[in-house]
Amino acid sequence: MNATIGRRIRKYREEKGFSQEDLAGQLHISRSTYQRIENGETNSWVNHIENICNSLDVNMEDILKPEEGYVQVNNNNESNNDNGSGVIQNQTINYSSSEKLIEQYEERIKELKEQVSYWKSKAEGQ
Repeated sequence: MNATIGRRIRKYREEKGFSQEDLAGQLHISRSTYQRIENGETNSWVNHIENICNSLDVNMEDILKPEEGYVQVNNNNESNNDNGSGVIQNQTINYSSSEKLIEQYEERIKELKEQVSYWKSKAEGQ
């Protein structure tokens, strides 16, 4: 999962014409830390995902969406990868994204949004 997200972040960074150093600077992290995010060597991207998306002007969903070729299954065990004929094109299910991990990411994103709101309100009050 980290590698997929890292590849997507790299793709969007390159499309914007930013160097790794440029984006690392905007995130206030070292270039080597940023490089580890792109290489999928760390999951620290979750701490920076909102700022990454803002810096690259992309939606979070574009970076976090499931890999192509995987079928998302909802709680009713229904696939959303139906070609209209009732036949599922690819029945491979990506189990590596556990519900617990997703919940942790969502909670961290919520915390980060709260921090951003707090600091924005502080900045406006000055």
